[in-house]
Amino acid sequence: MQWFRDRCAEAGLPCTHQRQVLYRALLEAKDHPGPEMLYERVKRDIPSVSLGTVYRNIKTFLDNGLIGEVSLHHGPLRLEANNTPHHHLVCRVCRKMFDLPAEQVESIHLREALPKGFHLERFVVEAHGLCAGCAAPKRTGRTH
Repeated sequence: MQWFRDRCAEAGLPCTHQRQVLYRALLEAKDHPGPEMLYERVKRDIPSVSLGTVYRNIKTFLDNGLIGEVSLHHGPLRLEANNTPHHHLVCRVCRKMFDLPAEQVESIHLREALPKGFHLERFVVEAHGLCAGCAAPKRTGRTH
């Protein structure tokens, strides 16, 4: 949480109680939640918080680099507070996401693949497959 308070101060953002509760909820989340899921979690601590307040603060956090956006292609917005370099494993069935440390992925070289004038800022690897729960054989309850 100190990292968050320091970044708020650097950005000139008031580090309000609501913002700290929202950031803590995201920091503790391991499921890369969307805004509505975060709202439900924050509401447990601050019953009077509005969904609009959560959305406005998420935008502020994103605009100031306090959190990251993890959106699956053409899917709903998913968020994370993990600021260490990493990539993602995504289950194609249940859509759970798992962090994969950057050092576990070999370097990728983009040989002249960028359009002229494009300035690459970062890249993220997203690997799709089946999580353990979805890969396990399903029992039908019938015996043969």
